[in-house]
Amino acid sequence: MTAPTMSTPRSMFRKIWDSHAVTHDTGSGQTLLFVDRLLLTDTSSFHAFDHLRANRYRVRHPHRIFGEPDHFAASRGPTLADIADVERRTLVTALQDDCREFGLTHFPLGDPRMGISHVVGPEQGITLPGLFLLCGDSHTSTHGALGALAFGIGGQTAHIMATQCIWQKPLGVMRISVEGARAPGVSAKDLILAIIGQLGPEGGFGHVIEYAGSTIRALSVEERLTVCNMSIEAGARSGMIAPDDTTFTYLEGRPYAPKGDRWARALAWWKTLPSDGGAHFDRELHVDASRVEPMISWGNTAADVLPIRGRVPDPASESNADRRLSMTRALDYMGLRPGIALQDLAVDQVFIGSCTNGRIEDLRAAAAIAQGRKARVPALVVPGSGLVRAQAEREGLDRIFIEAGFTWGHPGCSMCVGTNGDTVAAGKRCVSTSNRNFVGRQGPGARTHLASPATAAASAIAGRIADARELFADRSL
Repeated sequence: MTAPTMSTPRSMFRKIWDSHAVTHDTGSGQTLLFVDRLLLTDTSSFHAFDHLRANRYRVRHPHRIFGEPDHFAASRGPTLADIADVERRTLVTALQDDCREFGLTHFPLGDPRMGISHVVGPEQGITLPGLFLLCGDSHTSTHGALGALAFGIGGQTAHIMATQCIWQKPLGVMRISVEGARAPGVSAKDLILAIIGQLGPEGGFGHVIEYAGSTIRALSVEERLTVCNMSIEAGARSGMIAPDDTTFTYLEGRPYAPKGDRWARALAWWKTLPSDGGAHFDRELHVDASRVEPMISWGNTAADVLPIRGRVPDPASESNADRRLSMTRALDYMGLRPGIALQDLAVDQVFIGSCTNGRIEDLRAAAAIAQGRKARVPALVVPGSGLVRAQAEREGLDRIFIEAGFTWGHPGCSMCVGTNGDTVAAGKRCVSTSNRNFVGRQGPGARTHLASPATAAASAIAGRIADARELFADRSL
């Protein structure tokens, strides 16, 4: 793929969109876009394969499609037999069989490369700058951290497999510029929670968000993945970060990344992708990273967040009637009263993992808190992939967690979405590194507080919502 030559300054989003446009429908305003990568999961792909068979369609480009059994994978073991639910076990088997029948790449249970789609894609170099990547899962926005355009597409999987194209209406582009040094103890998860808290749960609706600024450029690739992962929680279609030397160093040598002369050509293209000076953005937001503190959610959206030392808000102070009603409902569901200090809330369990925070840097951050301490509540740690799990075990992180009383799991989505049997009981409070705290997300009646890996680990040690900075200051805890 070669860079288009146009004089008008363009955003990174527009450059990728234009380079993938096949044709335009002037009547509907839609563009037919070529799809570089399609990721399949075990939750709904069987419908797409059934549609292909029923209509005798073939897969147009099998080498561009990758299957991952992630939502139903058991954290207690790496085999099919470890999946207790018969229906879910059948769907995992179906994905493997369907990928084999249609000649698609599949990373099965037990394969060291297996894991959550949004962890495996970047890890394997399947995700690359400038690509248009889709998946049925909404958190496909994660892949934009490498300079790709990526989002979830729901029930359009069969159409993409048969045509390798998709019709889409143009999206608006919002640029969020983040400047300033993060304070000690403030993670990428805290940063994105603070941004979503400022935007609101629908603040990014109809837009792709480009994250820019010195703070973003200073993030590691894994931190960037965390930021882009949660863009959907602000209502955005996707999140993107311009590729740079940090990106290129991360990707070089990965299994599906270009090699040799192809790498040199790809690199030349990737370096043209960042937004041009003077490019148009439909909205702009500026964030001072130095003012961000460790964050935690209190309600039922990722925008319902406060600094860890905050107090539960009072709906009576909210002037907007709809917002006041939603706050009241959230407090009732979460079993909270206005004015309660968040750090006074006892927790029943902790989950560390997911496509938001299941990478090696996340596990290192949690292990740094857990080392030499004991958990007071059940805590489950689930790596995002088999390779992350193996790396953690080489570094001895598994022993740190186990000795602290945490459960060390096998890769998959696990308690983030609760479809593999790992759930939170009704009325129980869980501090979770996942991306969603919707009503019933982690199980019917479950009360979820979204937080960083360090905050989650600290809460497991303290048995209450805890500020990890205090544990660093007092190693006696």
